[in-house]
Amino acid sequence: MSAEYYYNFCQQHMGQEVEITDHHGKVHVGKIEKVDRENVYLRTQAPPPTDRGYGMFFFPLAVGALVAIPLIGIAGARRRPYY
Repeated sequence: MSAEYYYNFCQQHMGQEVEITDHHGKVHVGKIEKVDRENVYLRTQAPPPTDRGYGMFFFPLAVGALVAIPLIGIAGARRRPYY
């Protein structure tokens, strides 16, 4: 599919949770925050903490991160179902 197809897909699903698979096979999950002609920006959830060491007391947990994915690198995209 073309970058134009994914641009239109992301424009239509702005603010919704999606799964995007890139050409390297990595799956990105998050809400679409912004789309331009080159990138789609996802708001992702921070992974749950696995280590309960001293860092938990000194650093606040990140609520989410903003990830930019090049439209040309997208291999597939779909909306996430609500459970």
